[in-house]
Amino acid sequence: MTVVNFNNISGINSITAESNTLNFYDSAGGTLSIGASVSGNVVGNVTGNLTGNVNAGVVTASSSIVVGQSFIQNNAIGLGATDTTGRNAGVGTATGTIIYNSTNGLVEVYASSGWTSIGDQSRTIKATGGTITFTPTTTVHTFTSSGTFTVISSPSNPSTNSINYLLVGAGGGGGGTFAGPGAGSGGGGAGAIQYAQAYPVSLGNYEVVVGGGGGSATATNGTNGTPSWFGIVGLSSITSNGGGGGGRDRLPAAGLPGGCGGGSGWGQDTGVVAGGTATGDPSPSPGTVDQISPSNGWGNDGGPNGGDSGSGAGGGGGSGASGTTGPNGNYSGGPGGNGLAFTISGSTVTYAGGGGAGAYNGPGSATPGTGGSGGGGNGGPTSAPGRGQDGSSNTGGGGGGGTRVSSTANQGGSGGSGIVIIAYPS
Repeated sequence: MTVVNFNNISGINSITAESNTLNFYDSAGGTLSIGASVSGNVVGNVTGNLTGNVNAGVVTASSSIVVGQSFIQNNAIGLGATDTTGRNAGVGTATGTIIYNSTNGLVEVYASSGWTSIGDQSRTIKATGGTITFTPTTTVHTFTSSGTFTVISSPSNPSTNSINYLLVGAGGGGGGTFAGPGAGSGGGGAGAIQYAQAYPVSLGNYEVVVGGGGGSATATNGTNGTPSWFGIVGLSSITSNGGGGGGRDRLPAAGLPGGCGGGSGWGQDTGVVAGGTATGDPSPSPGTVDQISPSNGWGNDGGPNGGDSGSGAGGGGGSGASGTTGPNGNYSGGPGGNGLAFTISGSTVTYAGGGGAGAYNGPGSATPGTGGSGGGGNGGPTSAPGRGQDGSSNTGGGGGGGTRVSSTANQGGSGGSGIVIIAYPS
């Protein structure tokens, strides 16, 4: 039996009960929402918001219970996501609170000692720093600018307490041309590459420096890129040198030494001028993915110039191959050396290609040199302003050499900045 007492409740015009549903209507026939305390069992569908205190033995939901980004389903629980700033500002410090922290990619719980990560700490390290992404098997920290890699938890098994790393130095700038006679400048050399697997780390901070690309130049050599490095200040570090600047288009036209050497510019018919030498070792198998580098990294020499009146300038060296001399006879620029490919980020990416050499837009069909694969800039076009193309950012590619257009002094391109990538098993 159902008993309904109006008790002078205003606003209710009628009540109907059909199919176990009790509806309240106002004088216009609209359904009313009733705010009241309910004791006992509530069976059936409840729509709308429940506010106030809900003291229930069992809450049954056929699909899910959702609060903001968090949810409970019959086969999964979602915590939602916040970052470290949001956690510290708004989550609270009730013991047992669990969150997913997008800053470090960890599930964390609040205990009396503060926030701590949840997981099998015997299997892998946990760390912060850079931009963190995840592949199916690894955690990847990518540094496109300088920062700090901090190991915040360490596995109990020393054999798994290690990382893989890729360090690419910044590319050198391409050489510039003079006003007046000239025939193209050398391409900038790429930054050297260091790659290793199973490098041991421990709790604490590791400084990460991402090298800056060498500057463009007018009527002089391009400047060298700066090194990228990783390590503990004052104790130990791994360094990948920046690429050498490309040579200008008059004597002395030699490319500068660097991680990969800069190419030499046109040399005024005085014989061959060698390209800049590399501080890194030549790669034994150019293009092979994820080889382990030698201790001083990979790098190759810049290309020489051709040495006679019709010869061209040399391309900058790449991490996978040396720069090449421009063909004789029409002042064309030589191509930059190709870079090397790695999969440490989760996809195959080529880094550290040399810059192509500039050319001369006089009689004939001279063409600028192309940049090497891996971010090398092309030599300047044969139309004004003839500036060499910049090396691509965060590849360590060398800048393209300047092309002589009429009697105008033209710039080489700037070198591309370096990159540091660190990865370990998730």
